[in-house]
Amino acid sequence: MKQMHLFAFKNAGVGHTAVGLWRHPSNRASEYKDIRYWTQTARTLEEGRFDGLFIADFLGLADTYGGNADAALREAIHVPVNDPAMAVSAMAAVTEHLGFGITVSTTFEQPYGLARKLTTLDHLTKGRVGWNIVTSYQESAARNLGLEHLIEHDERYVIADEFMDVVYKLWEGSWEDGAVVMDRARNVFADPARIHPANHRGKYFSAPDAFLCEPSIQRTPTLFQAGASASGKAFGAKHAEAVFFIETRPDAMRKLVAEGRELVAQQGRAPQSVKFLGGISVVTGSSDAEAEDKFAEYLRFVSEEGTLARQSSLMQIDFSGVDLDQPVKYIENQGIRYILERFTKGDPGRTWTPRQLAREIGKSLGGLTLVGSASTVADKLEELMDTTDLDGFNICDYMPLECLPEFVKRVTPELQRRGRLRVEYDGTTLRENIAGANRKRLPDDHPGARFRRETPQSAILPEREGLISVR
Repeated sequence: MKQMHLFAFKNAGVGHTAVGLWRHPSNRASEYKDIRYWTQTARTLEEGRFDGLFIADFLGLADTYGGNADAALREAIHVPVNDPAMAVSAMAAVTEHLGFGITVSTTFEQPYGLARKLTTLDHLTKGRVGWNIVTSYQESAARNLGLEHLIEHDERYVIADEFMDVVYKLWEGSWEDGAVVMDRARNVFADPARIHPANHRGKYFSAPDAFLCEPSIQRTPTLFQAGASASGKAFGAKHAEAVFFIETRPDAMRKLVAEGRELVAQQGRAPQSVKFLGGISVVTGSSDAEAEDKFAEYLRFVSEEGTLARQSSLMQIDFSGVDLDQPVKYIENQGIRYILERFTKGDPGRTWTPRQLAREIGKSLGGLTLVGSASTVADKLEELMDTTDLDGFNICDYMPLECLPEFVKRVTPELQRRGRLRVEYDGTTLRENIAGANRKRLPDDHPGARFRRETPQSAILPEREGLISVR
């Protein structure tokens, strides 16, 4: 019986998947500025034996709807939003096993600097950091982060691929195992013979020198990816250790997982080594009736216009100036293509208008929504895993400090009773949460592994009294 991997899905701000729900009198999303909001969330997730917390990010204003950011500012659509990495150390300090998947864009970072930031966090968390690799889709981000215009969609993935080569050279190849010797007698902290320059000079990036950081426990952080366009799926099949997607139809989920595993195999990697996680929302209660009433109450606060404004940003289509009752048509642009494909090409049995699209997405609270008692929700989760070949779920936190504690209180024990969810963690690192005990490093069939080095014995400093070898 396949065990379930669970992540929680949040952003470091007020509004995320369920636009307008911040207005609910019990919603505590505005506490995102308080470190206790994050540490309480982390403790809850570890109690519920989640693999980790997956933190989305947005680098620009959602200003497509109406050609400005007014709707986004009014309805807290991805703004205000803080840096997703800043609370990780605090969350790690109050937990021992929970991992943290941080969203960072390859389009607006330099690999040498980002590699240091993520290695630092991996040291401080003792190997519990993951990186959700994105290429970004907003013109607003480009304008404010040094570009005149956003780079074309497919070229962003070409850039990302070179970015990965650079960070693999730094994480896997620059410092060998045993490079830190701490030889006090000879005044040698690190053996220069075991530390190598990256020697990278490519089309987009240059990193000629050695890495600034000694290797962390995982070396390369656990790698996540959520792109579902053709370029995104190919990139994920090559680099990702876990792939996240949002889809509201189980048959479409099954198709995405099957296609994903086939692409992974084409990369020469073990298809089951990559975990596929479906985005879902869960509304649970002491009974099915209580959960249904709660769900109906939540939906009263979801904003249809706000949902449409958010989708305008994600798809990069201004829905403010179109007939809301005419079918949505697919156009090639710089937005998140898979979302638009879902409502144009992905469902041959029907056409979608912007109004229908907004209502469908709004009532989902983020992904496929499961409503019911613990037993009902567990039944649905098991059925989804068995019929789609999913490895687990990314659960949207639409009511912060309420929906995840409810899940942990009710659904976690039920899944554990059925043998579907771990009772104890397999190891101490995020990669072990996903891949199993004693799997702290990238597997040998991962493309990053080819950058590893072996030190010739002749180059190693001889062992002497007073030498401490740190491996």
